[in-house]
Amino acid sequence: MVASVPNLSAEQIDRVIQMAWEDRTAFDAIEIQFGINESEVIRLMRKHMKRSSFEMWRKRVTGRKTKHLALRGDAVNRFKSSDQKGN
Repeated sequence: MVASVPNLSAEQIDRVIQMAWEDRTAFDAIEIQFGINESEVIRLMRKHMKRSSFEMWRKRVTGRKTKHLALRGDAVNRFKSSDQKGN
């Protein structure tokens, strides 16, 4: 049985999608902030996006090293969206 994505508000879902679209935001950061792993992010994106948009995103992020902290090189610094609050 496939685990379900935790209940997220519409605002949280929008933020997860926004973070997933950002090339420098790793899936690990989404998991830390929202408690959902990469496969759950993919399910959420599939459910809440148009099919063509989802397929374009999947093609772009598949194998992208910046989406996985463990694969990043030292040259990739932390990226912070202008929408994020705090430091």
